[in-house]
Amino acid sequence: MPKIIPVASFDGVVFGATGDLTMRKLLPALYYRFRDRQIPETSRIIAAARSHHPDSEYREMAQAALRRHVPAADLDPATMEGFLAHITYVAVDGLGDEGWPDLARLLDERPDQVRSYYLATSPNLYGPICRNLSAHGLIGPKSRVVLEKPIGHDLASAKAINDQVGQVFPENQIFRIDHYLGKETVQNLLALRFANTIFERLWNADVIDHVQITVAETVGVEGRGGYYDGSGALRDMLQNHMLQLLCLLAMESPLSLDPDAVRDEKLKVLRALKPIPAHDVPSLTVRGQYVAGAIDGKPVPGYLADLGGETRSLTETFVALKLDLMMPRWAGVPFYLRTGKRLPQKMSEIVVQFRSSPFSIFPPESFAREPNRLVIRLQPEEGIKLEIMTKEPGPGGMRLRATGLDISFEQTFNQRYPDAYERLLMDVVRGNATLFMRRDEVEAAWAWADGVLQAWADRPEPPRPYPAGTWGPTAAIALIERDGRTWHEDIDQ
Repeated sequence: MPKIIPVASFDGVVFGATGDLTMRKLLPALYYRFRDRQIPETSRIIAAARSHHPDSEYREMAQAALRRHVPAADLDPATMEGFLAHITYVAVDGLGDEGWPDLARLLDERPDQVRSYYLATSPNLYGPICRNLSAHGLIGPKSRVVLEKPIGHDLASAKAINDQVGQVFPENQIFRIDHYLGKETVQNLLALRFANTIFERLWNADVIDHVQITVAETVGVEGRGGYYDGSGALRDMLQNHMLQLLCLLAMESPLSLDPDAVRDEKLKVLRALKPIPAHDVPSLTVRGQYVAGAIDGKPVPGYLADLGGETRSLTETFVALKLDLMMPRWAGVPFYLRTGKRLPQKMSEIVVQFRSSPFSIFPPESFAREPNRLVIRLQPEEGIKLEIMTKEPGPGGMRLRATGLDISFEQTFNQRYPDAYERLLMDVVRGNATLFMRRDEVEAAWAWADGVLQAWADRPEPPRPYPAGTWGPTAAIALIERDGRTWHEDIDQ
């Protein structure tokens, strides 16, 4: 078992404490860290929201959330009771004055504690909450603020949010969270790249043919239609999660694991993203929207029905595109990214396709010639698989086939893998910003994405329909196959 290193005692204030994110992700993550004794007994969790609840009532809500979102085998009654005892509820109006003196009195009981302010709220509240924290003297050298995505819906709005928060918090106390960066497999990209000479020497255009990044969901908008219809797949998933994966995959080696050293290299990747000219957007991007179909053999409605029976929407639930990086290491290597809802499998993976051998000593009939491929699985089962050619056992000549050298992290290390939020919440307390986005990263990603969004807006064509349970519009297949390549879709292969 790995050694659990406790963090410093802290007061963790969660704004939006009655919302779905808190109940589904934050409370379970904090429970696990408390169970594993990483959270000191002197720490407090202060839940804040507009509605009024006694502590006892909110603790009952929190307990119900834990029973719903934590496996029963992991719920120890005594541990859960101890965890809930650390929760205090305060009714606070993020936009107004109500409740702020109560929160201030509570925090002033322990002025030397690390203070973590998690804004699990709508982004339009980030600025007002931060201003109220400042006005009531609640920001000190040990304070941190955590901003959930989305940080804006374009470059201008992202800058506005960053300006509002930056007026009261210095940049080194702002933690812009992307839970994908807390996944063990994502962090293992750093180890894979920079701790293994075999891969780092091969990580260039001389050896790599292309790269694929896929984030697929089987669910639809799941009650988030109001938010999602103003966002879409590019804003909701690609502009943040997937570009961050691209950064870790493509960046040059940082000088150290210092947070700014890592983020400096990620920023270079974002700035090296080749803009897609408006006239090339139709050929290099594909927008889709799911219609009625079937998932796991069960019928599901289309996107417009999920919105409540709308007759038309230009919002994409699927996007695929081809990117190029203006970096010597990646000259001529295309990156194919796709993400969507109501696809056949819930999966997130990165595929690094190596180039084929220039010639072969083996006769063509001995094998279907396949180049080596590295598959990095983020979900559902985190791991890494390297596909190599091997001889089939038995007599009868030299018959070759692709075989996977497969590493499942959970099986290899024989332990539960923590949820991404568990690591990230503890990193906030430590003040370690390595896995969080810096302001210039966020704005560089939006600067690139805005070009695609504007080109779509200038040509308001409806997204291409695709039946739920399929891999998106046929145009997404054509996007990669016209280059003589194919999407990797069998994660059990």
